[in-house]
Amino acid sequence: MKKNVMSFLVFLITLLLLFFFSFSISEQHQQNEAFNVRQHLSTVTRYGAVKHIAHNHFIPSNIPQGCVPIHLNLVARHGTRSPTKKRIKQLDNFSAHLQVLISDAKERNLPMERIPSWLHGWKSPWQGWLKGGELTSKGEEELYELGIRIRERFPNLFEEEYHPDIYPIRTTQVPRASASAVAFGMGLFSNNGSLGPGHHRAFAVTSESRASDIVLRFHDCCHNYKDFRKRKGPAVDKLKEPILDEITATLVGRYGLNFTRQDTSSLWFLCKQEASLLDITNQACSLFSPSELTLLEWTDDLEVFILKGYGNSLNYRMGIPLLEDVVLSMEQAIKAEEERRPPGTFEKARLRFAHAETVVPFSCLLGLFLEKSEFEKIQKEQPLQLPPKPRQKRKWQASTVAPFAGNNMLILYSCPANDKSTSKHFVQVLHNEHPIPMLGCNGSDFCPFEVFKEKIVAPHKKHDYDTVCNAKLERNRTGGKFSEIFQWLLSLGKDMSTY
Repeated sequence: MKKNVMSFLVFLITLLLLFFFSFSISEQHQQNEAFNVRQHLSTVTRYGAVKHIAHNHFIPSNIPQGCVPIHLNLVARHGTRSPTKKRIKQLDNFSAHLQVLISDAKERNLPMERIPSWLHGWKSPWQGWLKGGELTSKGEEELYELGIRIRERFPNLFEEEYHPDIYPIRTTQVPRASASAVAFGMGLFSNNGSLGPGHHRAFAVTSESRASDIVLRFHDCCHNYKDFRKRKGPAVDKLKEPILDEITATLVGRYGLNFTRQDTSSLWFLCKQEASLLDITNQACSLFSPSELTLLEWTDDLEVFILKGYGNSLNYRMGIPLLEDVVLSMEQAIKAEEERRPPGTFEKARLRFAHAETVVPFSCLLGLFLEKSEFEKIQKEQPLQLPPKPRQKRKWQASTVAPFAGNNMLILYSCPANDKSTSKHFVQVLHNEHPIPMLGCNGSDFCPFEVFKEKIVAPHKKHDYDTVCNAKLERNRTGGKFSEIFQWLLSLGKDMSTY
């Protein structure tokens, strides 16, 4: 009798364990299905994965009846690109290192079934490539389709016969940026020419020398910024270490391989490249749980925030020439309208193609992706806290701020005005083709042009490019640097305490 009862209890416990195990696996599978890693690759995110994501809970303005777009400014990042030559070499070295780790596991008699099968004999998909960093076919499509959508959305702006003075296209002297400009132009002007089956037409793409391009590649010409990047890089790496160490320990326990912090970093990089460029998410990305991927994304977002974004006012103030160029183009459009110049004699759109190092600072100059209290701090030239750690909401996510082909469009509208006291010209800002609130305009995406200049542009114009980038900065070489790093670590500690 006792034997039967014991057998029944063992059977019941086994059944319950199997049920809970199956439920846990099912729940984890559902979570993994709901988590789309392609939307969490920081600045390696493809445009198609995030372009549909609009600002949460924001209701766009209804453009008043009679308002007509008269000018468009575009500041866009290049499309999806291949890894750079330096990164390709790193992946080749990592491939060899993985096989050493697997051999070590065999020597320790580790069960091979714990190691994902794809790791055995893995070779980099870019092995043997002599070049890198070029625009991919997906990157070409992103910009080509963007050009078509913009033309369809603003048909009255692109009804003129093409002329480089009406539709100037500017790019940096970097092949992936200029190739992006060409792909965009092919879409924008498709069916408007006589070349080939697609009825394409030739168009001009111009660029400034890298050594003097302070409008689109200002970060390359700014001496103080180069110094800042050099000094701050090690501090940013230090910020990442606790997260990388935590995830590394988990990976070692999960797979038995003696991964190091650098290995975890390499696997995360490989995950981003596979998911973004090859649509592979069941290899490097699958080594991490969704929560680990979210933390890795956050470490990348911290780096973008500190070295390109709101983390230091120098990051975006060096973009003042670009902001001034945008405003100048709108003022010229208003003047052309007031002078009633005939069609075909004035500029309708100014189209620019550059890099994350351009789009991120420009977004900051516009005051995007901030809470109201943060915007007020920026206006008072006070530092901001770091973006909060996952499980807390944050507006600053590089995957939406500056994905491949990420862009800001500023549309200048001319509206009916009953009297001289009523604004006639308004600016609407679109980020990745969606209206986005401007805190400098009381959270509206449709802002009187004069208010736009006074509240958003004017505060930045107190700092000219030459002073920001070339003036000798007074800095305590020891105390100042230590103090900044300490403040960041303190901020990070606060974030961790809430996790």
